[in-house]
Amino acid sequence: MTTRLINLSIISTTATAASLTALVAILPPVQAVTFVTERAVVGSNDQVDWSSLGSVNPLNFLPNTFSTKSEGGLGLSVEIPTIPGLTPPFVFQTLPEPGIPTNFASGDFVLFTGFQPGGFPAVGNPGPLSITFDTPVLGAGTQITVDDTPEFRAFISAFDQDNNLLGNFSTIGTSSLALDNSALFLGVSSDTPNISRLVFSTSVPNRAVGINTLSIAAVPEPTFTFGLLAFGCLGTGLTLKRKLNKTI
Repeated sequence: MTTRLINLSIISTTATAASLTALVAILPPVQAVTFVTERAVVGSNDQVDWSSLGSVNPLNFLPNTFSTKSEGGLGLSVEIPTIPGLTPPFVFQTLPEPGIPTNFASGDFVLFTGFQPGGFPAVGNPGPLSITFDTPVLGAGTQITVDDTPEFRAFISAFDQDNNLLGNFSTIGTSSLALDNSALFLGVSSDTPNISRLVFSTSVPNRAVGINTLSIAAVPEPTFTFGLLAFGCLGTGLTLKRKLNKTI
C-alpha cells in the first residue's frame, strides 16, 4: 500500500510539473502598450548613445538609412527620408555657444535629421524617424526636440514585427537653447517583448528633428524556472522511488 501511494505521488508530482511547463508555453501574450513620458519609467537596461556612430560633427554626414548596435549588442536600423536640398542626418554634441545649444542636457549627443543651412528659421527634415529593432523589445524611448520651434506636438507609433500597430500617442513638447534637459521624452512600454519598430514625428512641417540617447528595455536573458522545477520534481520522484525499491 505504501509503495503504491508513493508511486502515485511521484506520478502526480511529475504530471503537475509538466503541466506547469506546458501552460507557460501556451499562455497568450498580453498586448498592452503604454505611453511613457519619463525615461526612468521605461525600465531600460540598454541604450544607444549616438556618439557610438563615430561621426560627432555636423560636417560628417550619415546615410539616411543606417544600422548600428546598442551598448548591449542589440542590432537596430534607423531610417530618415531623403529630401533634396537638405543635408543628410548627422550627430552633434549640444554645448553652450559657440557650440550648438538645445534644451537637451549639456553634453548630450544628438541625432539630427538634417536641414538647409543659412536661413532662420531653418528649413529642415521633419522625418519621420523610424527605428527598427532586430529583436523585439519591452520598451524604448528618447527625448525629442524640433529645430527653431518653441512649441510642437510630437508623435510616437509602435509596431510589432508583423507591422501591426501597437499604439499611437502624442503630446506637446517645447524647444529652446536652455541646455536644461527639458526636452520632451517620448517612449512606449509593453507587458511583452513585442515592440519591433518605433516611428517618431512632429506636427511641424519643414523643421528638423533631433533625438538624444535611445533608452531600451531589452529582453532579459531567458530563465528556465519552470523547466528546472519540472526536472527537479522528476528527479526527486525518481530518487524516492530508488530508495523505496532498496528497502523492499
